[in-house]
Amino acid sequence: MARSRKPSAYARAGVDIAAQERGLAEVRKLARGTFGPAVLSEIGSFGGLFRPDLTGLAEPVLVASADGVGTKLAVARMADDFSTVGRDLVNHCVNDILVQGAVPLFFLDYVGAGVLDADRLVELVRGVAAGCRENGCALLGGETAEMPGFYQPGDYELVGFIVGLADRGALLDGSRVRAGDLLLGFPSAGLHTNGYSLARQVFFETMGLGLRDRIPGDPERRRVGDWLLAPHLSYLAPLRPLLSHPGLHALAHITGGGLTDNLPRVLPRGLAAEIRFGSWEVPAPYRVLQERGDIELEEMLRVFNMGIGMVAVVAPDAMRELSRGLAAAGQRIHPIGTVREGEGGVVYDLGLTEGALEGGP
Repeated sequence: MARSRKPSAYARAGVDIAAQERGLAEVRKLARGTFGPAVLSEIGSFGGLFRPDLTGLAEPVLVASADGVGTKLAVARMADDFSTVGRDLVNHCVNDILVQGAVPLFFLDYVGAGVLDADRLVELVRGVAAGCRENGCALLGGETAEMPGFYQPGDYELVGFIVGLADRGALLDGSRVRAGDLLLGFPSAGLHTNGYSLARQVFFETMGLGLRDRIPGDPERRRVGDWLLAPHLSYLAPLRPLLSHPGLHALAHITGGGLTDNLPRVLPRGLAAEIRFGSWEVPAPYRVLQERGDIELEEMLRVFNMGIGMVAVVAPDAMRELSRGLAAAGQRIHPIGTVREGEGGVVYDLGLTEGALEGGP
């Protein structure tokens, strides 16, 4: 008579190694699909091996960053759709090193869960792998952690780590920024990966909306879920050919802290950014969030990107050439302000009224 098999002690404690292995087998295939000749190791090694091509670089510099997608994961869970947040993660990290003049080499991810669902794991990593392929970097490895009692059932954590490469002489560190430089804003696709705790509170708790409800007052009639899950854009493709242009003085990724806190990170002491509020059209969902959430404009500008995902600081005499290059790459831009002398960080020209967001400057 065949002997019955008891679940393993680890499985009884809430960790199913067999389920992990089923998911990881597919994850390995997804990661291999991002490999190029620079990858020298297989998924499953204790460490990933990568041999970068340093051709043409006088003084190669590695640039690294780490980030997550925050409570956008809570929206993905509500929608039962984790297929896009992996791409969000990669694009966010790519932009974070891009602003220093670096292009991505490889990426590592961390997926944490209370109870790991193999299909959900694959869905998350499939998005990460897609983002890596689109940005030309390898998904070199990662970590999957199942920790019952630490994460709640159904919760997932997603974190990414990126390493890129730049030439030291072409690093964008803000040191070239001068008074009189122009600020070019690149449109975002929505909130990207910041401000979700407040946005969820306003849409779902204050307004009582569901994911499939249309955002009131939005002329584009977007649904709440579609707008909240709109992917974080990568700006690598349009900016990569321009990274060595002497007229590109700095880049700022507009993430948590908005324009208010991110632009000062690339401004030398003694300089301030003056933003002409109203020089771009703030998408309607932000106006809804401000009005229905009773949020002060100052806070809106620090929590949300307000429709601008990246800002380029450019020399006035390079404006036309850089604009043509961006247009040729299909990138829309908005001239949103200038750099001036001062210690004010970011100064907003609001048209002298806080109603600028609600009804124009």
